[in-house]
Amino acid sequence: MTDPSKVIINLALFGMTQSGKSSAGNILLGSTDFHSSFAPCSVTTDCRLGRSCHLRNFMRRAGQEITLQVQVLDTPGYPHSRLSTEQVKHEIKQALAHHFRQQGLHFALLVQRADMPFCGHEASYPVQMIQELLGHNWNKYTAILFTHAEKIEEAGFHEDEYLHEVSDSLRTILNSLQNRYVFQYKGGNSFNEQRMKILERIMGFIKENCFQVLTFK
Repeated sequence: MTDPSKVIINLALFGMTQSGKSSAGNILLGSTDFHSSFAPCSVTTDCRLGRSCHLRNFMRRAGQEITLQVQVLDTPGYPHSRLSTEQVKHEIKQALAHHFRQQGLHFALLVQRADMPFCGHEASYPVQMIQELLGHNWNKYTAILFTHAEKIEEAGFHEDEYLHEVSDSLRTILNSLQNRYVFQYKGGNSFNEQRMKILERIMGFIKENCFQVLTFK
């Protein structure tokens, strides 16, 4: 029987190699479930699902305090230094069907480094993969997660100024996603405070979709 006082949200991370997907996943989970490190090659070679502890009294719905649990699917970076295009696609497709067949996927997060320009054909590869795997409604269930956002502050930019200066290709994607994005910073705010801000923003996107999900056969 479904517990009305508990909400589980399912998220999947997509992005290029060394974009910070695994690190972002750990922040979302409030843990170190995913191996994250700098390397000259791709670190993640298979999909892994992480589950957070219960966040009690995260929000109210219909006057009731709601407990939140987050499930995050970490995926191999694309392009990958060891796996072919088809291997990456097959791995992610199988994982989406296995983990989210019943509950569905609430949101895909396209992880993009804020300190790296979004340009060239390779930058658009993860977007193409999301489109292929999620189908024609992909843009309704996708947001951009900008990692290394502290570099924006170090360069003297505000978030709005940064977004005004992004490449035309990234601006086109943001427009197609109805400007759904979130910034992830290192340092400054406490780990838990940063995590809660990101989750609250993502939950806002999910509420806009009326908690609808994508399902996979």
